[in-house]
Amino acid sequence: MSDIAPHGLHHVTAIASDPQRNVDFYTRVLGLRLVKTTVNFDAPGNYHLYYGDDAGRPSTLLTFFPWPDAERGRQGTGLTTATAFSVPPESLGWWQDHLARHDVDLVAGPHDRETAGHDEEVLTLRDPDGLVLDLVAAPGDARSGWDGVADVPTEHAVRGLHSVTLTERELEATATMLTGLLGMNAEGGGDRARFDMGPDRPGTVVDVATSANGDSGLQAGGTVHHIAFRTPDRATQERWRDELVEAGLEVTPILDRQYFTSIYFREPGGVLFEIATDQPGFDVDEPLLELGRHLKLPPWLEPDREQIERSLPALHLDDTTVTGPEHG
Repeated sequence: MSDIAPHGLHHVTAIASDPQRNVDFYTRVLGLRLVKTTVNFDAPGNYHLYYGDDAGRPSTLLTFFPWPDAERGRQGTGLTTATAFSVPPESLGWWQDHLARHDVDLVAGPHDRETAGHDEEVLTLRDPDGLVLDLVAAPGDARSGWDGVADVPTEHAVRGLHSVTLTERELEATATMLTGLLGMNAEGGGDRARFDMGPDRPGTVVDVATSANGDSGLQAGGTVHHIAFRTPDRATQERWRDELVEAGLEVTPILDRQYFTSIYFREPGGVLFEIATDQPGFDVDEPLLELGRHLKLPPWLEPDREQIERSLPALHLDDTTVTGPEHG
């Protein structure tokens, strides 16, 4: 078993279609802060949008690759099939009413869900691309979330990531990786097992649902691309990489993502995992008060800024044009 372990979820990255619709939903409806407007470093003709709390702290982040021509994906085995956020327990009724006012597609109103001995009240919805989101009533979550949205009062604000759910054909191989190589604690089994990276801490939970006869998922619009776990610094990340390679996994080199560094590998069921550093954070290239309001590019893409901006559709945040043909 590894002598190092992840500190929790760092972020979840999903696939969307229309970037403006994505911004409108996650900032105005879900009440998250757009903390970084940048591009997919591997395909810079497309946006990479990051949402989170006021500073984009690890464990609060949901990010998107908005591909305007993306076909609709299909939930199924081999994918992360739900992303859960933590909200105050007394807020689920407010959220149900709020989402109804915005004509959001609710999968289920507040309902009880039993997972490995944990009885949680959950509200399940879909975003405009069909991405499954859970709002989990989570007592004791001291994170403050983002209080900059008039339509989402501070007392009801999303606090950050709560958990993710993987759907697999079988549990054993994935469970072995999560507990053995990644040092997580296992609870329960059967059709839905829970793995945590620290008891009673928010944003530290991976649930694994099994569907032996289920259809394979199709990764496209409205599905999760990958999930990322936290590591404090690059030195620890290097140790992670060494251990994973020694265990026989195909692991990418350490990649510079400007706001953190990353390694990627796949778990046995096919879900793409990332291990990302907590530092340097999202204020490395713009002031905290200005996060998300300007197109930011890493130094190696700056020479191509004019070409990149021409390739991107205009994106508006509040009364600001962030980038695109109308950008001044």
